[in-house]
Amino acid sequence: MAASPDKLVAITGADGFIGSHLVEKMVSEGWRVRAMVCYNSFGHHGWLDQLGRDALARVEIVAGDVRDPRCVRTFVEGADLVMHLAALIGIPYSYRSPESYLDTNIRGTLNVLEAARDAKTSRLLVTSTSEVYGTARYVPINESHPLQGQSPYSASKIGADRFAESYFRSFNLPVTIVRPFNTYGPRQSARAVIPTIITQLLDGSPSIKLGSLTPTRDLVFVKDTAEGFFRIAMADGVEGEEINIATGEEISVGDLARTLIGQIHPEATIDSDDERVRPAKSEVERLLGCAEKLERLTGWRPRTPLAEGLRQTITWFRDDSNRKSYQSGIYQV
Repeated sequence: MAASPDKLVAITGADGFIGSHLVEKMVSEGWRVRAMVCYNSFGHHGWLDQLGRDALARVEIVAGDVRDPRCVRTFVEGADLVMHLAALIGIPYSYRSPESYLDTNIRGTLNVLEAARDAKTSRLLVTSTSEVYGTARYVPINESHPLQGQSPYSASKIGADRFAESYFRSFNLPVTIVRPFNTYGPRQSARAVIPTIITQLLDGSPSIKLGSLTPTRDLVFVKDTAEGFFRIAMADGVEGEEINIATGEEISVGDLARTLIGQIHPEATIDSDDERVRPAKSEVERLLGCAEKLERLTGWRPRTPLAEGLRQTITWFRDDSNRKSYQSGIYQV
């Protein structure tokens, strides 16, 4: 699916962390972008407000809500490619408000599937998450690994994935499920572990508060994740597939924290905060992904070593204008 000046991609969740980087990627590849941002009365466009003027010249920003089927149908009309990233993502908040995850993550995805079907969209990417696998039963985790809903959030994403699969099988909708492992980098929200650690350290905290230190994660730099989305969108023969984006390497939360402490504030210590510890049967203890399918289908490989990705992320957070919206002293769910 080569780009041309008249090719249009519609991206939901474009105001978010991965979404804003994906908007930049698609613009750099020559696409016109229609970007859905979650409506708010302040007129804020999330992280899209950080994009440069040249990039925004090729972006049509639309305020909307994926829970509204009419809004979604209008949004995808005329798009050659649809990338669906809009979702509620915080795991701890899903314990408090599970029904909102059903409405946004499952019903919102259903609205996108229906709209893309009606519009006869040429290609649809639906964003999943490595959380759908639960704690690894074997490693590296490939796309055949069993799914396990260990939180209301992961259950909602499993439901969305299965709806997407059903629309491929039932209606021949050209949909691909893209499953990133733990993406990190500039613009990530404070509910994620790396911004949590970095902001506490940069604010001079003598000790940083974390939950469990033993879980391991496969960390993918955000620009590599965006490249993975792009390559999947351009590839042939990916309809109906579920495709991981992963590095094949893992690090524990504790080792990650000690690495960041060494780079920012070597005297800092780590304190366990009970409020941040997830229920024992809900915590995903190990995530280590396999991206063999992605490499075989598209040639993608991660380009950014963890040390370099962390360096770029720390540099971004050191800029006070970037960090001003983060509150390091409270637990962000």
